[in-house]
Amino acid sequence: MLGRRHLRIKVLQSLYAFFQSGDDRLDIAEKGLLRSLDKLYEIYIYQLSFLIELVRFSEKKMNEAKNKYYPTEQEMNPNTRFIQNRLIAQLASNQHLLKQIQKFRISWHDQEELLKQTLIKIKESTVYQEYMEAGEDSFGNDQDFLIKLVKRKFSKLENLHFYYEEKNIFWSDDYNVANHLVIKTITALEETDDEFLPLPELLETPANKFDESDLDFIKLLFRKVIIRDQELETLIRDKLKNWELERLAIMDIIILKMAIVELMDCHSIPVKVTLNEYIEIAKLYSTPKSSFFINGILDKLISDLKSEKKIKKVGIGLIDN
Repeated sequence: MLGRRHLRIKVLQSLYAFFQSGDDRLDIAEKGLLRSLDKLYEIYIYQLSFLIELVRFSEKKMNEAKNKYYPTEQEMNPNTRFIQNRLIAQLASNQHLLKQIQKFRISWHDQEELLKQTLIKIKESTVYQEYMEAGEDSFGNDQDFLIKLVKRKFSKLENLHFYYEEKNIFWSDDYNVANHLVIKTITALEETDDEFLPLPELLETPANKFDESDLDFIKLLFRKVIIRDQELETLIRDKLKNWELERLAIMDIIILKMAIVELMDCHSIPVKVTLNEYIEIAKLYSTPKSSFFINGILDKLISDLKSEKKIKKVGIGLIDN
């Protein structure tokens, strides 16, 4: 479920922490990488449970309004489309999700103010208003609404983001990735799914014999960058003109090392994919000019590595790619 770019970023972050720490224990560092993936999965479960809790909280407030001494006509006959959202109902009864919520001891009972403020913001949004007023009432409409809600509104919920930061400092970076995973989960749900449908795994197994599993992929990248550190530095240093390796941003160096390992050792990933991925990652995680610099260095390295037959790809359409 987690895309390869996100996996590369997780490895990049863990390698940066490793090289900055000065600790040379690869086994401990690798456990830290895997633990960071576990924590990402945890915040994903939190976000799914938060959606469920929002609907429960909305229903609670709706019932309270009905039971007032002098409820308005609107309070007596409210629009129940949000609280009857079919996908939320599926999630609320999903046995796998319920077990994960129990495992992580997730509870929103002491977060009434957070739920209240979030619900106010959601109800003020165009996404919510259009959904509630739409003529069509269907599973597809419920699904489309939730996707838009998470995509457009959740990234702007500063109070929810802050809540996660307070629980775990690393969740600040994971927040938007977790939202992306929630969207993928909602998108994959079908009307015929029952409560026993398992949630998708964070790491995927290979589709064929040529592909590495996600777990093998991240372990290979992480371990080989560390083990072959000096060899990789030599390859990079040889391609620098009028520039010293020590003057490069450490993030640029790690990105280059990861790209080289992937080019040489991940035999099922096309060269162009590797090149494009690390250029995009450089745009996100390094200096404004890093992507151009990394592109230039990798172009030179790819040419040399191909001529030395150090890049070997296997699989349909990958030979000499």
